[in-house]
Amino acid sequence: MGPAGTSGTASRNGEDERARRGGRVRLLHTSDWHLGRSFHRVSLLDAQRAFLAHLVATVRDRDVDAVLVAGDVYDRAVPPLAAVELYDSALHALADLGVPTVMISGNHDSARRLGVGAGLMDRAGIHLRTDPVTCDRPVVLHDPHGDVAVYGLPYLEPALVREEIGAERADHAAVLGAAADRVRADLAARPAGTRGVVLAHAFVTGAAPCDSERDITAGGVASVPAAIFDGIHYTALGHLHGCQTVTERIRYSGSPLAYSFSEEHHRKSMWLIDLGAGGEIAAERLDTPVPRRLARLRGRLEDLLADPAHEPHTGAWVEATLTDPVRPYEPMAALAKRFPHILSLGFDPDDRGDDPVASYARRLAGRDDQQTAEDFVAHVRGSEPDPHERLVLREAFDAVRAAAATAERD
Repeated sequence: MGPAGTSGTASRNGEDERARRGGRVRLLHTSDWHLGRSFHRVSLLDAQRAFLAHLVATVRDRDVDAVLVAGDVYDRAVPPLAAVELYDSALHALADLGVPTVMISGNHDSARRLGVGAGLMDRAGIHLRTDPVTCDRPVVLHDPHGDVAVYGLPYLEPALVREEIGAERADHAAVLGAAADRVRADLAARPAGTRGVVLAHAFVTGAAPCDSERDITAGGVASVPAAIFDGIHYTALGHLHGCQTVTERIRYSGSPLAYSFSEEHHRKSMWLIDLGAGGEIAAERLDTPVPRRLARLRGRLEDLLADPAHEPHTGAWVEATLTDPVRPYEPMAALAKRFPHILSLGFDPDDRGDDPVASYARRLAGRDDQQTAEDFVAHVRGSEPDPHERLVLREAFDAVRAAAATAERD
């Protein structure tokens, strides 16, 4: 057990390796495993198993001091048994290495289910952070330069945690800001020179989303400013599936596997972070195994079947969009002969004419629930909703999201 107010202290093993790299603490940042998820009905369990084996090998081979898992461990609140077994085997492998793991719940996880047994797991070096109230109780790592306090901020559903966390408003910026304030207060009370690391599951302004993340909009605002994490030496983010750098000290690892065709050009990876004595950051991006490439093809059926430019995609998972003005006969069967791993087929004719369904789909493209509802009101009534009506719609959507989150939480 570590200093007063902490819930776990890592072992000092590996100090010789740290000395060789200038005393830096080495962290492996990953997130969004989504164990149990499939890809267009194709099981990804073997690919997820291969990734976790790669993760454990990386921890061993690169002398990692701690693993940070920034949420969405599972793909849903009640995961399938095979996903639970895979999670269990991964934790055993990490515990056997003697390397502490800090893990938070994401918006796909059931915080209460993921947190079962957290006290016992602490003793094995697996530190689960799923309760918002404990966000200011860090896991403390040691190096020759002092302490590194690692704080886990689980996904915070604003309507559910506002009072628990002491936030002024029920929106993402307010609840995450209140949690970060508690972290900074605890960090300030620790010995001078203590470095702070935060895990969080959120959509930070300036980052780029894709199609496979579940919407976390509340109060009409999904994103939070990066300034919320001011004063923290490194923030390991989860939720967005593309690996990206918001600032030098704020990064998304992204998901280790692609979960939608919108991730066709993603380079899937983890961050290896060396944290220096004064909080200096050295970041290295480590690629993760790719089970099969993705390809999004568009064109008329005849061209997709004959064009030699598509030859490199014959072994890929394929999403094809046909632009033929008239839907061809049994196109999936024809395409499967050239692209045996085709998973998705859509139609977007070059000449739509006055097709009202196509026109409506174009109007809805890229619009969130709030905007769609406001458009519907304007269409039916002939006038835009006034500010009070917009507020009523927003509160209704927030209530639905809160009810859904409560059901998953329970």
